[in-house]
Amino acid sequence: MLKISLPLRLQLSLVIVIGAALLKHYAWSNLVVYGAIALLWAWLLRVPIRKLGGLLGTELIFLSLVALPLGWERASFLLVRSLICLVTMNSFLLTLPPHSFGIALKGLPVPAPLKQNLLLAGQYLEILLAEVARMQRSAQLRGLNGAGGWLRYASASMIGALYLRTLERAERVYSAMIARGYNGQLPIDSTLRPKERFTLITVGITATCITFNSYF
Repeated sequence: MLKISLPLRLQLSLVIVIGAALLKHYAWSNLVVYGAIALLWAWLLRVPIRKLGGLLGTELIFLSLVALPLGWERASFLLVRSLICLVTMNSFLLTLPPHSFGIALKGLPVPAPLKQNLLLAGQYLEILLAEVARMQRSAQLRGLNGAGGWLRYASASMIGALYLRTLERAERVYSAMIARGYNGQLPIDSTLRPKERFTLITVGITATCITFNSYF
């Protein structure tokens, strides 16, 4: 995995995603450039291919349901652009150490209330994924192996139980954070070093040029 700080990793991912999202429609050549950048980013971070592929497959199913009614030409561009954004952000999330989302978020230049909401959302997602993994192990112990067995096990009642369990656990985690002095701010310093600032500025200028070029 590339040895760069978590705040820089998050900010670079956001630069790539925002640049690709602002591309002019049907600017395929510029989109191909962003696609190459996203694949390079995934390679640099050493993302587990199986996990990335499974996550992308699930996300693209929902995106296709939204995009396909817009027409094949428009939908194809939107899906490819969304795929590039998902590869970039999933590469960041899948290589993020446990409980370190707040450290990455600390250096993001956004208002403090938004940081707090994003931090709590990230903590809840970690709890949700942990509970899903526990349910999958429980299903395997009951002999429900494979995708079909897991789908039979994940009935509507189990989904409701998952929601209640994660909500209760999230409330306990938040209460523990408050008891330990959490006040919306993390007691850490995550400012970028001069070399990291230079890297971020260079990537930002490159992304800006690629995106602006799509309009000319």
